[in-house]
Amino acid sequence: MSFTSQLIKSRFDQASYTLKSIDMHTAGEPLRVIYDGFPTLNGKTILAKRQDCLENHDQLRKLLMLEPRGHADMYGALLVEPTNEGSDFGVLFIHNEGYSTMCGHAILALAKLAVASRYKAPETPIVIDTPAGKVIAQSDGELSSFINVASFVAASSETIELDSKKYCFDIAFGGAFYAFINADLHDIDLSESNHNELKRMGKALKGVIDPLVLCVHPTEPQLSFLYGVIFYSDQQVANSSSHSKHVCIFADGELDRSPTGTGVSARAALLYHQGELPVAQSILIESILGHTFTVQIEAVKHQTRRVEVSPKISGCAFITGQHTFMLDPSDPIQQGFLFK
Repeated sequence: MSFTSQLIKSRFDQASYTLKSIDMHTAGEPLRVIYDGFPTLNGKTILAKRQDCLENHDQLRKLLMLEPRGHADMYGALLVEPTNEGSDFGVLFIHNEGYSTMCGHAILALAKLAVASRYKAPETPIVIDTPAGKVIAQSDGELSSFINVASFVAASSETIELDSKKYCFDIAFGGAFYAFINADLHDIDLSESNHNELKRMGKALKGVIDPLVLCVHPTEPQLSFLYGVIFYSDQQVANSSSHSKHVCIFADGELDRSPTGTGVSARAALLYHQGELPVAQSILIESILGHTFTVQIEAVKHQTRRVEVSPKISGCAFITGQHTFMLDPSDPIQQGFLFK
């Protein structure tokens, strides 16, 4: 018997944890979907399950996201039981720093996966419970889309100073809070070759803006924090049909390879606020790689202190592999590490 044949039939029983995932990407942004081996999380809401994971199982997030199994820009979706009647499943979003409140590229990928696995027929609704609320997705097997949670502008035309330079920014919510900075106005290069500087700048700006306490969610305090900084441009697009380009720096300096689904949702709210995106008009927003998401506003709701929009986001996701991850209890690197 050859060595490869022996490996194929072998089992490795020394592992203290065995976790299974399907790996995907949406517009180049990675997603590790963890579907087996993770302990059952306690909690009657997705936010409560998120807290249980943080307090009792965070070592598994680190194992899956950090090196040597992941990397500084790895992203994950942990499937959990739904917490609302009629929902298909729930999901937690994990990354190098901790836990997201919502993730558009992950929802698009999960919709694709639900159809590819034959859990759902093409173009049928998929109801997903997320920490930010319920979203409804669908996929035809190639193109996925979802109606996001209510998105709104939290602050506009604010200014801060960093490295003796003034920056103008707006803040909007699309499942998470983002600070939006016009790259053209501030002479910021959004090309792939400038990715390290964009990471440095985005992380530094987030650190300055976050303490200003401009990110207050109207109903859920656990959502009230600045998740990322999005640099945008309408002059640096690769395709003339694109409305603009996004580069999002989030968590602990991660750079989103996609246009950022929640960021695109928040930008839709901002554009509506500025009178630049009417209801039902579709626009394309590019990523740093030149791939696009489509966004359009499905509905508008006027609340007492804010205007909420319901954005619909569309994009393509792809399956890249299946994995079984193990942890040998004698491994000295139990929870991983990062080199950035």
